[in-house]
Amino acid sequence: MSPSSRATCSAPARLPKFPDPPPVEALARVEAAVTTLARGTMLARIYFTAGEHLTRWNAFRHFGPTNAGFDHHLADTLGEAHLQDRSILYCAAAADTCLAEVFQDTRRINRTRRAPWLAIFELSRAVPLLDLTGAYPTRAGASMAISTGHRGRARSWARAFYEVYPELHGICYPSSMNGNAPAVALNDRAEHSGCLPEHPAFNRALADDALVDVLKHSAHKLGYGLI
Repeated sequence: MSPSSRATCSAPARLPKFPDPPPVEALARVEAAVTTLARGTMLARIYFTAGEHLTRWNAFRHFGPTNAGFDHHLADTLGEAHLQDRSILYCAAAADTCLAEVFQDTRRINRTRRAPWLAIFELSRAVPLLDLTGAYPTRAGASMAISTGHRGRARSWARAFYEVYPELHGICYPSSMNGNAPAVALNDRAEHSGCLPEHPAFNRALADDALVDVLKHSAHKLGYGLI
């Protein structure tokens, strides 16, 4: 056998970087990487007050799963999204990250379509999260592609995480649209914990002229348009 043949025969099979999650029993053997957002941590979110899935600044979305990356909702018997007890609220440590994520499909910050608002709030309780910003995804059998790859597969992982780690209240993940800045998906356990305050520290429509300069700065940083 030639050296090249021996090398070919001995080469290990290549595994996909971002496969489906393993069975829950196998994932449960992987130690969770946990990051805890302390009480008083400031978070931002963009939410819509008109159109599909209109909501309030502090409302978790019970309808799902949608096309969002970390929805852990269960589809109904027909495989469709529906209202359920599971819920999600996407937010981030910085408003730039919210803008980058929310408007990524068009890369245009639209100040009026569906009446978007920016809210900034302070956590009233500590929130433990599964930390996907380090080596944990690799240990679990995935990779950093969990934040950048196929969203349907990421949702499968989110459902697995929810089953395996009942003590955690969501996920902290690196934003694929803003230089791996931290982004957060809070689930219904966070909702039930009362971690959101009664009132936000800041809450204003993107169409408000007071936000024009802030939005221009963010749009320039991200290379997005502003309309």
